[in-house]
Amino acid sequence: MVEKTIDLTGTSTSSIEEAVALAVSRAAVTISGLREAQITSTTALIQDGRIAGWKVGLRVTFEIKEKLHE
Repeated sequence: MVEKTIDLTGTSTSSIEEAVALAVSRAAVTISGLREAQITSTTALIQDGRIAGWKVGLRVTFEIKEKLHE
């Protein structure tokens, strides 16, 4: 098996978990075979002195499928 890893960023005004879920679900629209996501960074977004959201950096790994050109 061959895998590829890419970096993604997810943002949410609700939670870290939602930021991760949004990034993974959006990636799954165009990338099949997602296998794992490693959280590489977590950032609190601040607005007017309060936490307004979360930004999460991810390394997402997916399987490279074996397809021959026709």
